[in-house]
Amino acid sequence: MVGHRTVSVGELRLHIAEEGEGPLVLLLHGFPECWYNWRYQFTPLARAGYHAVAPDQRGYPRSDRPAAVEEYTILHLVGDIIGLIHELGAQQAVVIGHDLGCSVAWSTALMRPDVVRGVVGLSVPPPQRGPVPPLQAMRERFDGQFYWNYFQTPGVADAELAKDPHATFRRVMYGLSGDNPHSDPPVEPLVPPGKGFLNLFEDPEKLPAWLTEAVIDTLAKEFTEAGFTGALNWYRNFDRNWQLTAPWEGAQYRMPGRYLTGDRDLVYGFPGMDRRIPALPTLHPTVGPARILPGCGHWIAEERPDEVNAALLEFLAALHS
Repeated sequence: MVGHRTVSVGELRLHIAEEGEGPLVLLLHGFPECWYNWRYQFTPLARAGYHAVAPDQRGYPRSDRPAAVEEYTILHLVGDIIGLIHELGAQQAVVIGHDLGCSVAWSTALMRPDVVRGVVGLSVPPPQRGPVPPLQAMRERFDGQFYWNYFQTPGVADAELAKDPHATFRRVMYGLSGDNPHSDPPVEPLVPPGKGFLNLFEDPEKLPAWLTEAVIDTLAKEFTEAGFTGALNWYRNFDRNWQLTAPWEGAQYRMPGRYLTGDRDLVYGFPGMDRRIPALPTLHPTVGPARILPGCGHWIAEERPDEVNAALLEFLAALHS
């Protein structure tokens, strides 16, 4: 059974969900997610002899949500994970991320290779620092319509997503899934002037088996009180993170890693991914080639739990053999 508790990491309180005993495996959610999005991974990892822990990260439901935007930089987020590992009594951990949680997992592995034994990314590949800040790059490429740029104005996306959390999760979870026929090829997430992020997605008539009304209700309930501002503040630090991570430009991973994604994932369709993903074995030899699941969308751990769990357990067994 998954247990819940709150732990203190410095001055921050983080809610964690956990199951099992053994070597520590951290499961880092993305946007707009929480511990619950790892529901299919807890028991398989625990039964295999691991301590599976999924925190609600800084700014997300059940954990502290600092008010200042500047308190959501990648250095803060990595610091939270290092503090959590030590607070749980471990010296090392395997970190597994999804979506923006990948950014935290990959960055933690780069910045603290002494603490990270292995790293896995689902959806988002290892970061590659471009010649200009990312928000600037996307603004110039897409005339300010890329969803990252839409998320920048305080209060706008916050209010849109929080108006009806159930509708938000129903549209976003289905809209970015491989079950949505419009995800083949992946959706181009451009928000037209005067429109909102949710306008990119239709309200589905029927949900796939993995995405039930109960799942949507649970996610909506988690965010009803917390809102979306803390989660959106991660995006509002993208250019600041570009500045802060200059010392790690070109750095390679020292520990084993894996990268999995779906060919209908919106990130798979981002500009430059057609070159970046095939180049992974050269850029990061310890990560090696990507594993791409056909027909799978953005929510890989939920859409394809059996395949993801098998890949994770194989990776972990090799690490601990």
